[in-house]
This record gives sequence, structure tokens and C-alpha cells, in this order.
Amino acid sequence: MASLKELKQQFLEYTEIEKGRSLNTVENYDRYLTRFLGFLKKDSPSDITDNAIREFRLWLNRQSTGNNKKTGDTLKKKTQNYYLIALRAFLKYLARQGVKSLAPERIELAKVGERHIEFMSNDELHRLLEAPKGSDLKSLRDKAMLAMLFSTGLRVSELCSLSRDIDLSADEVSIRGKGDKVRVVFLSDDAKAATKAYLAKRDDMDDALFVKVAVEKRANGDSMPLTRRSVERVVKHYATKAGIMTKRVTPHVIRHSFATDLLSNGADLRSVQALLGHANIGTTQIYTHVTDKHLRNIHKQFHNKNKRDA
Repeated sequence: MASLKELKQQFLEYTEIEKGRSLNTVENYDRYLTRFLGFLKKDSPSDITDNAIREFRLWLNRQSTGNNKKTGDTLKKKTQNYYLIALRAFLKYLARQGVKSLAPERIELAKVGERHIEFMSNDELHRLLEAPKGSDLKSLRDKAMLAMLFSTGLRVSELCSLSRDIDLSADEVSIRGKGDKVRVVFLSDDAKAATKAYLAKRDDMDDALFVKVAVEKRANGDSMPLTRRSVERVVKHYATKAGIMTKRVTPHVIRHSFATDLLSNGADLRSVQALLGHANIGTTQIYTHVTDKHLRNIHKQFHNKNKRDA
């Protein structure tokens, strides 16, 4: 019988090839499963038992986070669930291959609290979008990038994958997002104008839409696509420049602001789900509690009405 280490490798290859998951997902599964197998210290599928899972969950729950050992902070329930999701997927694979092990449905995810959504006010958003000044290439790039993020609600990985052959004469762009699913996002006039100005200034041959410039370039002088980290640093820089000091502004916060802007202006939940590329509408529903004007109006109209009418 194959060892757990061999079965894990087969599972990762299956996940990449047959299931068509992204390399990032495969790498994450590898990391989570390697951690579990290191804890288990056994190499037979039959050694994955209810008791082994329970002990692993207790161990996970008591792990200090990387930079917070002195504060006593432990792994968040959401992070712990990533390990459990990877384990369930692995066990489902074993069952499909006829390998006897723990039934995947025996693993229940930890309950997590309601997700807190951080988003910017209209004033903060306006200040952020207007923060890049000047006609140099970097300023034009950053202005286009911020406008693109807010116009489309793209994930940062999706933004980094954009090509410079984008059709700016059209109002829409096809994006391949999570799960290799294709969706359409739409470009505002501001995003198109800013991107045109940026592309007109470029003189390199790189295919990526957003590339490193000037001091950001590699030592040999070639341009290279902006990475997720690079985009995060750019957004943080302009948030500080715009005087947004009370919250941590990231590309994902701009995505949150895109969603709340649509919903607060009357867009329906299903449409916002499609624009964000959410597989489950439950993911989109996290925005409704901060955008429900109807509930706000009901409260204003009916709360403490007897006292007001007296």
C-alpha cells in the first residue's frame, strides 16, 4: 500500500491536473497537509482517525501566530479551517481511490464569527483615487491601477494578470478568476482614460498591463509585472498620502468598497455576486448589513415613534 506521503503527492497532482485548481491552491494544500502529516508522525491512511484529528485540532488551536507569540495570539478559527478543508479534500480523494481511511464527513469545520468588512467612505475613496499626481510614468500607472481596481472590483491577483492588449474601446473585459471561472467586469470612463494615458507613456515591450518602472525595475533594466505585494505597497502608499489613517487600506478593501458602493446605490445582490465572481451568494451577503438603506429608513421612520408623536 502507498504511504501517506506518496498518496499526498498523488492527491496534489490530481488536484492540479484533473480538478484544474490553481498552483496557488495546490501549494496551500501541500503546506497544510505537510503540517498535518508532520504532526501525525505515522504513514498509513488507517492512522488518520477521529482521535488523531481531534488532537491535531487541539494542537492547531494552541499555536501562536508568527509575530504575536508574546501577545498570546493563536491561529484564527478561519485559518484553522483551511487545514481542515485541505484534510477533507484529501480524505475524499482517498475514498475515491478506494483507500480505507477516515470518512471525510467526520471532519466538521470550526465555527467562525461574522466577518468584519472594512470599506472606505465616499470621501476617503475620492481622496485615494486622486492621490497619484503628476505626468511621470509611475504616477500615471498608479492612477490607472487604482481606478481599475475600483471600477472592476478585481481581486489583486486578477489585476496582476491583466495584459496590455486590453481593449479600451470597449466597456468590458473578460477575467479568468478563482476556480478558473471567466466573468465580465466593466470599465468606467475614468478607468479607461487613466489607463490610456498610462499606456501612451510606456515604451517597453512587456505584455503585462501593470509593470514595475524606474527604480522598481530589475537590475538588467527589463520591466516586469507588478506582483501582489507591489500592488499592496502602492495602495498603502497612496492611502497614507490621502490621509486615510484610521483604517488599513488594501486592494481588497477597494474591492469591498466597490461592492458596498453598488449595493448602497440600489444594485441587486445577484448582480453584485456575478461582478465579484463569488461562487456562493452567501459570500456576497456579508456586504448587506452595511448597505441596507431600507432598514436604516425603517429605523428612522418607526423607532421611538410614540415619544416623537407626543
